[in-house]
Amino acid sequence: MELRDDTRPLTARSVVASTLLGVRPSRLPVRSLVASAALFGIAEGTVRTALSRMAAAGELVVDDGGYALAGPFLARQERQDESRSGATVAWEGDWDLAVVEGERRPAADRAALRRATRALRLAELREGVWLRPANLDPDRLPASRAVLAAQCLAITGRPADAVAARLWDLDGWAGSAHAHERLLADLEPRLGADPDVLRRAFVALATVLRHFQADPLLPEALLPRDWPGPALRAGYERADAAFKAAWSSQLRARP
Repeated sequence: MELRDDTRPLTARSVVASTLLGVRPSRLPVRSLVASAALFGIAEGTVRTALSRMAAAGELVVDDGGYALAGPFLARQERQDESRSGATVAWEGDWDLAVVEGERRPAADRAALRRATRALRLAELREGVWLRPANLDPDRLPASRAVLAAQCLAITGRPADAVAARLWDLDGWAGSAHAHERLLADLEPRLGADPDVLRRAFVALATVLRHFQADPLLPEALLPRDWPGPALRAGYERADAAFKAAWSSQLRARP
């Protein structure tokens, strides 16, 4: 499901995107997308208009009578899947540093670099200098890595381990993770035919996925004790499976 701010009303576009991002393969018939939007009181006509506009914008493609993700949503799905798995590689103590080369760059290039550094989970030490522990697959997110390589000098170093606490708000992430874990544990056993619980779970799962993308995925040696990342991911998988079962049951029950 798509990451979004759950304090704002869901639009037809965001429900469609969230629904498709949450299934594999990321393709559904129109009736399923209409049913998801109906949970939030979004009319069928509004959904069909959103589908047409998203297809025209290259965000979706028509696929065997339904719609499938395309364009920027495929890149978002790759980042989302990485966040959800939390996969890392063995860490030997090195850090990857990226230092901007050149003085003047077009605004579009600067914006593209910031998007790439966020996707690659680099933290900014100061203007034009990003770094993180070298514990993620170096071949992941090739499009983002290409942007980084085009604008930055790559350096490998070993700063003091204490720098991690300066770069990331680890206590803040952990506190929110514990709150999300409690909410999912409360919702999971109540998922069934109640539309209100389904709506709350839809938004809660999307919020947790957003939180995963803020996880710096640091080596265990740099994390506080009792880091809640693994427990939250396990709770997410359980709640997501329960939500999908309840959602599928509701879909089958629709005329």
